[in-house]
Amino acid sequence: MKQFIKNTLTRIFVAQAKKILKAHNPLVVVVVGSVGKTGTKLAIAKVLQQKYRVRYQEGNYNVPLTLSFVLTGQQLPTLTNPFGWFMAWVHGQKYIYGNFPYDVVLLELGTDAPGDIIAFKDIVKADIAVVSAISEEHMEYFHNLEAVAEEELSVAHFAQKLIINKDDCNTDFIDLFVPNNIPVINYGFTKRAHYAIQAKRNTHHSFDMMVTTPSKSAIHSHVSVAAEHGLKAVAAAIAVADVLQLTHKQIEKGVAAITPNAGRMRIFEGLNNTIIIDDSYNSSPLAAEAALHSLYGMQAPERIAILGSMNELGVVSQTAHEKIGSMCVPDKLSLVITIGDQANSFIAKQAEKQGCNVIRTHSPVKAGKVAAQNARPGALILVKGSQNGVFAEEAVKQLLANPSDINNLVRQSNFWMAKKAAQFTDMS
Repeated sequence: MKQFIKNTLTRIFVAQAKKILKAHNPLVVVVVGSVGKTGTKLAIAKVLQQKYRVRYQEGNYNVPLTLSFVLTGQQLPTLTNPFGWFMAWVHGQKYIYGNFPYDVVLLELGTDAPGDIIAFKDIVKADIAVVSAISEEHMEYFHNLEAVAEEELSVAHFAQKLIINKDDCNTDFIDLFVPNNIPVINYGFTKRAHYAIQAKRNTHHSFDMMVTTPSKSAIHSHVSVAAEHGLKAVAAAIAVADVLQLTHKQIEKGVAAITPNAGRMRIFEGLNNTIIIDDSYNSSPLAAEAALHSLYGMQAPERIAILGSMNELGVVSQTAHEKIGSMCVPDKLSLVITIGDQANSFIAKQAEKQGCNVIRTHSPVKAGKVAAQNARPGALILVKGSQNGVFAEEAVKQLLANPSDINNLVRQSNFWMAKKAAQFTDMS
């Protein structure tokens, strides 16, 4: 019955979304990818807002049912609230026949299994599609990286132009799965990228960045992000804005307004003059690898990594966790703290083989307390983890110097706190 209700609501609200888009015909930019979608979407929004009125959603409303809610700026009711769904539909109808005060619609499209992206084909016609990365995701359904690539790149079947992260999207996959008639633009740190990034770190949370454009001109910006890989989202935003003919001045102003989002390489002041790098929103092999590289690139008297299990990796889970463990080396890390079964089994074992000091934990609260007890003044503490069985943001909570910063952590609502309390006994 629950699935029947959800399917019925999807049909109703997809039809509404299609009518809104047809009635007003805004420019449509979509973002897909294995990792980095939300950060890329929000960076694009900040830059495009310097010229256009942009409709987007802060979170990850990225399935067909939610598209109407993005377009109309509404929150999704609970499944058991029929009045809420009816009022949402009534509100949405006004957008079909009334004013739609936006020039650009910016959408994040997600996938959990093969066929999820192509399901948007009859709903959305994208002027530009951005592919943030192709890497291991939901591997219990995709089984290999080629299947992931086929899924993410199926966006090319309903987009007029692709803008792709050249660093994290294998060119062979593009040749395999992108039709020849679709223009492909790329960005990345490689010099051969159409939008090529050069960057110099200023502080733990900022870079001076230059992006060379296809016209050989350059866009210079000071960017407030902690991780070098975060500059790829900025480059994607620059590429989209340049294609949509924003001036360099508009682009540079928009880039200056980009700030890290909750749980995504965000810097906090920690206890005992430590520095916390909060990357607790989620984790995947590519993202965990990038987070460690960023940590290693920052100067500090000591570095500690809290690494949680990476969920939904299926048959590649052991190999993927072992790879992250092999990246943990004692000359870069004074301590590795793991959270969750997969991290405790595979990251921890591999890190110990590398010579690292490792402490295994079964709760984020314990992990945070262990880090607080072991960190010297000035230490950098990276916190990286997925959701279920990990919830690494609760480790961050144990380390914060300013309790008010709890409001800037992910998953602090009553819903999420109840879910964590059901999984861990030491939440209070």
